[in-house]
Amino acid sequence: MNLKVAFQGEHGAFSEEAARIMFGPDVVTLPQRNFDDMFAAVIAGAAGCAMAPIENTLAGSVIRNYDLLLEHDLTIVGEVVLRVVHNLIALPGVTLPEIKRVYSHPVALAQCERFFAAHPGLEVVSAYDTAGSVKMLVEGNRRDEAAIAGAPAAQAYGAHIVTAAIESNSQNFTRFYVLARPDRAADFSCTTAGQGGLAQAGVTNVRKTSIVFRIGNKPGVLYRSLAAFADEGIDLTKIESRPIEGRPWEYSFYLDFLGDRNDPPIGRALARLAGLAENLRLLGSYPKAEV
Repeated sequence: MNLKVAFQGEHGAFSEEAARIMFGPDVVTLPQRNFDDMFAAVIAGAAGCAMAPIENTLAGSVIRNYDLLLEHDLTIVGEVVLRVVHNLIALPGVTLPEIKRVYSHPVALAQCERFFAAHPGLEVVSAYDTAGSVKMLVEGNRRDEAAIAGAPAAQAYGAHIVTAAIESNSQNFTRFYVLARPDRAADFSCTTAGQGGLAQAGVTNVRKTSIVFRIGNKPGVLYRSLAAFADEGIDLTKIESRPIEGRPWEYSFYLDFLGDRNDPPIGRALARLAGLAENLRLLGSYPKAEV
């Protein structure tokens, strides 16, 4: 049975590309209009997992998905890192001088500022999705317009790449969480293709763990919370804070760190943190992505 993966956007989106990198070309992908619908599809069982972007090396954290992680009981079972390449895409036969307007997601447009500075005659128009912009121009037969998206979007809708790799900075990567219901987490137990469970590519044998915890606004409590990991020699790879609703200027903290929840140093650090935090939730231990 093929795995069904929910993702935000239209076919050809970067999230769908990440799903195919991790689970192979035969994976069944389910486009969702927004991140809320993507989470809902997994919770309802319509999809086995979701491919949720969590941070980009240039645009930063995807805040909505951090909030949804706290709102819903899903487990992080994997991650994948995708190199983002933006392309100017138009209908077949259209050349750059014919193009008057360019559509894409606001983040993609912002990441191509140098291209637009070199072509000041192009009108820039924000849209809800990169691949969705390609779909729109093809369905509308818009020969004086173009979109910015990944190469799979051009292939998905029969468009062509007018100019490739127009992003301003080539060090553009997006990290995705693979999210599943807790009762499905065991299905994703392998670390590389062929080791049992659902085959995954683009991952390593190194383990990572993600947690979220809440602490009171007391002097030194955040320092003591993080010291629990420093004293055990645990490598923190990401920290993100989000405001607590109804409690102004108080925060929940998300941590990613190297190691598995069953490693003794991590067990000791988590036990120490539990004694300091108002609450502590393990979001998942999973294979670290190849970078």
